[in-house]
Amino acid sequence: MITLRKHVLPSVLALVLLSTSACTSGVAAGIPSGGATSKSGGGTSQSAKAAKSASPSVAVPQLTPASSVDARAVLAAFKSRDMVGHLQALQRVADANGGNRASGTSGYEESARYVEEQLRAAGYAPVRQGFTFKEDGRRGKTVESFNILADTGGSAEHTVVVGAHLDSVQEGPGIDDNGSGVAAVLETARWMKEAGITPANRVRFAFWGGEEDGLYGSQHYVDELSAAEIGQTAANLNVDMVASPNGVRSVHDGDGTDFGHAGPAGSKAIEDIFFRYFQENALPAETTPFDGGSDYDAFLSAGIPGGGLFTGDEKRKTQAQAQTYGGEAGKDLDPCYHEACDTIANTNPELLTEMSGALAYGTMAYAMAKTG
Repeated sequence: MITLRKHVLPSVLALVLLSTSACTSGVAAGIPSGGATSKSGGGTSQSAKAAKSASPSVAVPQLTPASSVDARAVLAAFKSRDMVGHLQALQRVADANGGNRASGTSGYEESARYVEEQLRAAGYAPVRQGFTFKEDGRRGKTVESFNILADTGGSAEHTVVVGAHLDSVQEGPGIDDNGSGVAAVLETARWMKEAGITPANRVRFAFWGGEEDGLYGSQHYVDELSAAEIGQTAANLNVDMVASPNGVRSVHDGDGTDFGHAGPAGSKAIEDIFFRYFQENALPAETTPFDGGSDYDAFLSAGIPGGGLFTGDEKRKTQAQAQTYGGEAGKDLDPCYHEACDTIANTNPELLTEMSGALAYGTMAYAMAKTG
């Protein structure tokens, strides 16, 4: 997260979905106009129709999230999945590459290779979408980076983008921020393949670069969308820090009723679907604002419904939160936020399991959603 001051068995599937008879399959379409590079990476691409110039009146399809997904079965399934294994792998990458996984470094490249290997092993065909950005300051160097994108089948007319940023800050390995989000997205993707789920709507799993430097990767992705592609993007689900050691379960305030910053039409439905998961699993949760500090920002600005999950950064836990979630009142939700100590020891595996299950539940609800 950027600071703004600058294993399921096939038998489980019957529990997860009450009915899959209406599900349809589709051929995954390509990456946004001119935005793909080979799997070995590449340079920046240019789009003739960038999001910044797209008409704000572009109609984004309104989906009704599927109600047939069993939240308790999803959580039970994720209790046996190895999200921590991904954190361990990213920690090893950072340890071998100067202690970080920042964009433009060998640590980022090795992190990307790990993600791509995991996706290919699960049956996906990941591609890299290259871009460049300049570091802060007049003499800031130009950094080459890339996003990783991988699609399911399903209708491209109703694409759901499920993303997490892959990079860390220069100061540390970034295991909570945002190895935890990467683990949640990877396991959601793997789980869907292993369970034999055939989505009605295409899910695009995205791993963003350049987030810590200025949300560059997700902004580049949205800038590369044509007006038609923006209109075909039904939702963005974002996960950024979901294993904070003193964390809370929070969902972005889609309709702005709690914090005054609403997302585009359809964002309330995303908020509601995540809260349904927590309610059905008897897990307390609360809202958190859209403050522009993560990769949902470019999507919201383009009029695309957005939402996501967050367990906290440098904000201190209140007494009420400590009573609700446990942990220590008066202490930071993540005391190692953007520090060298954001290692695997700085994570809460139980919270990661619960939040990863929430992401999988929300993803499934939109993958199987109907229009109208």
